[in-house]
Amino acid sequence: KDGDAETFRRRRQTEIKHGRISMLATMGYITPELVGKFPGYLSPTASLKFEDVPNGLAAISKVPAAGWGQIVLYALYCEASSLGFGYFDEAYNKNAPGDFGWKPPLLATDDAEKRNKRLNAELANGRLAMMAIIGMFFQDGLTGSAWGDWAQYTDSPLRAFENELGVQAPLGFWDPMGFTKDGDVEDFRRRRETEIKHGRVAMLATMGYITPEITGKFPGYLSPAADLKFEDIPNGLAAISKVPGAGWVQIVLYALFCESTGGFGYNSDGQMSDPGNCGWRPPLLATEDKDLRRKRL
Repeated sequence: KDGDAETFRRRRQTEIKHGRISMLATMGYITPELVGKFPGYLSPTASLKFEDVPNGLAAISKVPAAGWGQIVLYALYCEASSLGFGYFDEAYNKNAPGDFGWKPPLLATDDAEKRNKRLNAELANGRLAMMAIIGMFFQDGLTGSAWGDWAQYTDSPLRAFENELGVQAPLGFWDPMGFTKDGDVEDFRRRRETEIKHGRVAMLATMGYITPEITGKFPGYLSPAADLKFEDIPNGLAAISKVPGAGWVQIVLYALFCESTGGFGYNSDGQMSDPGNCGWRPPLLATEDKDLRRKRL
């Protein structure tokens, strides 16, 4: 938002570099699964064959210490020397981000429109690969494989809630903030009660926004004393300034009364065993069919 072209350029260079590394890393995960490992020995002195090295994160413990030393030294050498693959050349600051003078066969072109299309594709694929490689790391760490079955993650605290209402494809039990990672059933029930209550209030509020636009307002007066008709109240947030002070007092008092006298059943003990069930059976919706009831809930 500051419009700093130099900062944008530096970030774009970094994005392209990380995207390219991530694309290679993603293919590094996938390729051994599809085509197999190299024949022969990775380390003859350690009697370690390529086929003995598992795919993914498990490989970390298999590579000999001397191998890691070679990897780190080579990476440092590339970064510190002219083998930085163009990222430290003078052209790095003059050419377009990602352009290091190397023209890959079958990809490089002098057609400006086609070149722009391919560079956009590289950015998009690099961004996808950055997400993909992190996802592979995460799933590998949990299940032992980059595409491991969720059933293999037997230690997951989320399993306590896998069969709860709201667990639906494609996300399954979705808790990105980790609120349920401690497996506390009582906290889950309380949050589920709150979720259902807020959802129902929000559905009513949404219809309250839409209905007056479609069907119009009530006839007559909202406040005869203030000479205020229903049709004088605008829809949406603008209505806040039109409702008289006495009207707001009535709204607040009624809300407090509802909460203190049971909250329409939301404050009952039964909520812990069946969140959302306040004892009222809405016509056309309530049913004794368990499957249909679960679907509707």
